[in-house]
Amino acid sequence: MTRVYDFTVRLPDGSERSLSDYEGKPLLIVNTASKCGFTPQFKGLQKLYEKYHEQGLEVLGFPCSQFNNQEFENIEETTEFCQLNYGVTFPMFAKIDVNGDNADPLFKFLKEEKKGVLSKNIKWNFTKFLVDRNGNVTGRFAPTTEPEKLVPEIEKVL
Repeated sequence: MTRVYDFTVRLPDGSERSLSDYEGKPLLIVNTASKCGFTPQFKGLQKLYEKYHEQGLEVLGFPCSQFNNQEFENIEETTEFCQLNYGVTFPMFAKIDVNGDNADPLFKFLKEEKKGVLSKNIKWNFTKFLVDRNGNVTGRFAPTTEPEKLVPEIEKVL
């Protein structure tokens, strides 16, 4: 049986990181964009990270430019933007695709585990997936769902 912790993802510098490094921790995995109407959600994601990190929560950001090209071309610009404008200290990874033939394997898995309302495809930036300590996807939340609204679900997996 495949779990989130079985995947390897790319860091902004091109190196790889196994999600097994996060085994036993709940995860909030988000496809992000720096030039999107939902970009201010970085602030809420950072607050969740600060509030629950000591209890084990990891917030993982995956920049994506598939929706109206709302991400910087250069990943260094993305990480700098997130740090300077929203104080982001949670891990940000390399830019990926979340839909289509080139979709990252992690996001293919997440979409299979928790389909959206109309389809499994991700409709926009800031779709959020919550994963429990056992690596099971327990929730999928729409881009319009503010990070603060996830508190009850996060507390269940802590």
